[in-house]
Amino acid sequence: MESPRLVFLLPQAARRLLAVWALGSAGLVAAQGAAPVAGAAPERGVNEWLMRMHEASRQRNYVGTFVVSSNAGAMSTARIWHACDAEQQVERVESLTGAPRSTLRRNDEVVTLWPEKRVARTERRDSLGVFPDLLKSSGTAIAEFYTARRTGSDRVAGYDADVVHIAPKDGLRFGYRIWSEKKTGLVVKLQTLGGGGEVLEQAAFSELQLDAPLKADKLAELMAPPPGWRVERSDAVKTDAAAEGWALKASPPGFKPMSCYRRRGSAAEGTVQWIFSDGLASVSLFIEGYDRQRHLQEGLFAAGASQTLTRRVQDWWLTAVGEVPPQTLRAFAQNLERRK
Repeated sequence: MESPRLVFLLPQAARRLLAVWALGSAGLVAAQGAAPVAGAAPERGVNEWLMRMHEASRQRNYVGTFVVSSNAGAMSTARIWHACDAEQQVERVESLTGAPRSTLRRNDEVVTLWPEKRVARTERRDSLGVFPDLLKSSGTAIAEFYTARRTGSDRVAGYDADVVHIAPKDGLRFGYRIWSEKKTGLVVKLQTLGGGGEVLEQAAFSELQLDAPLKADKLAELMAPPPGWRVERSDAVKTDAAAEGWALKASPPGFKPMSCYRRRGSAAEGTVQWIFSDGLASVSLFIEGYDRQRHLQEGLFAAGASQTLTRRVQDWWLTAVGEVPPQTLRAFAQNLERRK
């Protein structure tokens, strides 16, 4: 069975998963009142900073190598190519550590190529999870739960960047320190911060070429599996949590349901994935029938910024996964209930 955590994280490259939707201009908010840094432009609000970063990640061509490391000592490296035109966003991410793998996305169409196995897996997904994309929803409530403050300047991969601290207003989400390239706004480095300000995980470009001469249609041609490869299609279909018999008595403040999927035709058949987001952080609830031979240990497990909680819920088994503090996963688990 494919691990629910792998289904959620997909390439580990930089953890940012799920839908990446643009914020409307109505979502822009006033400055947060922080003292300006000498020589800096007027302070932006949190939605304004995030909007600028998001648009840069979608509207610029770039090629680069980035490194992801965690406080647990894990490290991975990947190469990314991103191209866009009026009709499509195309990305290619090639893992440089671990098993060889290339993942390509054209809009919501995703193909993952495993050369050693000669296997191509196809699915529909809104994002590859690479760290230049931060936003996960079109909601404008981010400013209710986070503040943003420019704290200085730095250089990353040869580019001048603003350093922006995004701090949570409660203990249900992590904070972020973001390096945003001054001219374009592109995120060139990202740290996920624990409650004490410690760095849980970091992703940063070690080498970057902005406005690279890429063609989206040429990059998309690489999505075709080579002759003779086996093609596996995703067995996840969109559904509704209520139709599957699940509900939350209350969800942690700010977290809204984004989508829900059911897996079919595999060893994980019947597993439901219910996805929530507050606009930055996301949580997936994986629910499947309880199996005493496979579901042996309840508990909470951490790997860098990623937290995983496992728990039996009546005749069901819950795996909650997210880049959020443990108390947030516990709140989801305690409020999950079976309605039918």
